[in-house]
Amino acid sequence: MKPPVEALIKEYRNNLYAAAFSVCKNAQDAEDVVQDTFIQYWSLKKEFESEQHIRAWLLRVAINKAKNKNNTFFRRRAVPFEDYIQTLTFESEESSELFEAVMNLPEKYRIVIHLFYYEDYSVKEIADILKLTQSNVKVRLSRGRLLLRDALKEDWEYDE
Repeated sequence: MKPPVEALIKEYRNNLYAAAFSVCKNAQDAEDVVQDTFIQYWSLKKEFESEQHIRAWLLRVAINKAKNKNNTFFRRRAVPFEDYIQTLTFESEESSELFEAVMNLPEKYRIVIHLFYYEDYSVKEIADILKLTQSNVKVRLSRGRLLLRDALKEDWEYDE
């Protein structure tokens, strides 16, 4: 099974962008990652087992490409994250605070939080995508939640 790349772009572009952005924290880099991911899919001669296999493969490739982009020696000058977040629109102030708190988490927690809550992957699926053990994913989710709780608790206590 190998659906046309155009169909996958329509279906998964936003998911891949969100995953890449959670790693890169930069809109232009995230767009580059999404484009590179679809180019890699297009040039791949592999057949996939199912739609879930394709989705997991695309997310894994996008996350790895985003990590690689972060590790390059020369990263072009980009809009700081704080300036970029001002351009986004959220349904509520709490949604904005939550997004900012998630984006400020260390990368290893941010990725599992994103895949679990925003992409609705199970712990087992996240472990397969990131090549981690299920217990490691659970630990990262737990620690990420604790960091989020502490960060949001400080914000809410400060507001009162």
